[in-house]
Amino acid sequence: MIDRSIPKPQEPHLVIEPPRWSAPLNLGEIWQYRRLFAFLVWRDITLRYRQTVLGVAWAILQPLIPVLILSIVFGVLANLPSEGVPYPIFIMSGLLPWILFSTCLVQITNSITNSQGLITKVYCSRFIIPLSALAVGTMDFLVGLVFLLILMFGFYHVKPTLLLLLVPVYTLLVLIAAFAFGLWSSAISVKYRDVRNLVPFLLQFWMYMSPVIYSAELIPPKWIWLYNLNPMNPIIYGVRLSLIGSPIEMGVTSWISISSIFVILIGGLYYFRHVENEFADVI
Repeated sequence: MIDRSIPKPQEPHLVIEPPRWSAPLNLGEIWQYRRLFAFLVWRDITLRYRQTVLGVAWAILQPLIPVLILSIVFGVLANLPSEGVPYPIFIMSGLLPWILFSTCLVQITNSITNSQGLITKVYCSRFIIPLSALAVGTMDFLVGLVFLLILMFGFYHVKPTLLLLLVPVYTLLVLIAAFAFGLWSSAISVKYRDVRNLVPFLLQFWMYMSPVIYSAELIPPKWIWLYNLNPMNPIIYGVRLSLIGSPIEMGVTSWISISSIFVILIGGLYYFRHVENEFADVI
């Protein structure tokens, strides 16, 4: 006898697997969630200056106080070279991009763990969370940059050059560097919370390995190639060159260091993408 009964359809099931390293980044999702990105940027900037007495003036005081102290210690007492410009201008031209980098890196490192409510309750492109963390540092940098230009051209009468047009280019490189390193630190800090304390600690040493408060002219020529392996060095050179016409030349190792930032960025994008599905469970 032939069984003419209709077979029961199989129940649908969903298999959830971790993304492979070769999985697409889906960066187009950032545009899809642009309104959420704009809200996160507005939230961070508002929280930065809410209920503060000095408000935006903190963006000026943050580099100005170290500049005054360092100018006395290294410019007056130690009499270090300042590449032909007043030492306060020399210090501030290196300190501003470094504060931008360090502020953004710390903000990005903490961005995922500080967004626990968003990650565990709403789906969105996870990339917009560390990307929006660049807003606070960028805002402070722009305010500090305007103040530096006023000091240069109005107080110290430093003549501007066409190299000033390169400031946005090198500023963008600072943000890319902070985002590249921040992708790694933010993703790792979800599982290992010690990273949040380790990053500010490492930044203190990193600053002294960068030409922030001293000129690269002090580095012996035979060691300059090793010194330039620090990816932040050529970027700080570039910002200082754009502002004051620094005489330091960028060699081959400098361009290799800048290229390494993009390698770190691509690796960070794929690593962040690979582990982002674990954030809601671990955080």
